[in-house]
Amino acid sequence: MTIGGLVAAVILGAVIGVLGRFVVPGRENLPAWMLVAVGVVAAFGGTGLVHLCGLGEGGWNLWEALFQVLLAVAAVLLVAAFWPKRTGRHL
Repeated sequence: MTIGGLVAAVILGAVIGVLGRFVVPGRENLPAWMLVAVGVVAAFGGTGLVHLCGLGEGGWNLWEALFQVLLAVAAVLLVAAFWPKRTGRHL
């Protein structure tokens, strides 16, 4: 992977993380940096799964985008389940 591809994956991962949050029902208290981190990990994970399954042939791939978004949704659900809830203000 080139430097340009790596930068593109990080930017796409950030967008995927936010999209994953919109698909998840309810209102969670996840910070924006966590959504970006989850999206970046999901983007790399989705790319890896597509290549492991032999579905990637280079360039833009529908399977790759689908796997990335599905992984982002699953990861946001998982992180939201374990993220501590805010119960009120502590002084």
